[in-house]
Amino acid sequence: MILGTFSLANQITEIIVRGNELLFHEGGMITSVDGIRFSKAGVLKEFPDLKDNEDWKKQAIIRLKEHIKKMNSEMEAMNYVKDELTKQGYTPLFMQRAGFRPVKWQ
Repeated sequence: MILGTFSLANQITEIIVRGNELLFHEGGMITSVDGIRFSKAGVLKEFPDLKDNEDWKKQAIIRLKEHIKKMNSEMEAMNYVKDELTKQGYTPLFMQRAGFRPVKWQ
């Protein structure tokens, strides 16, 4: 299990990668990928073929889950999430592996 801590303005978000599972912890609640908010513009930028699909959000979630499952390790998945969140303006703060001490992102 790897825990990543990120900040956006004054909001702290924690991302948990456990095997092939991706969880988000924010404001005292833990949610799976199914519960996160997507902007349609961002989804269409990544997946232009979903433009006319009424279930665009559901399809984007399925594709994200499949992409995470294809990754070889938890660290590879966490680095992918870090890169994507950094593009959205989040600042990576700490990473914690398997209950060890948190370390700053490098």
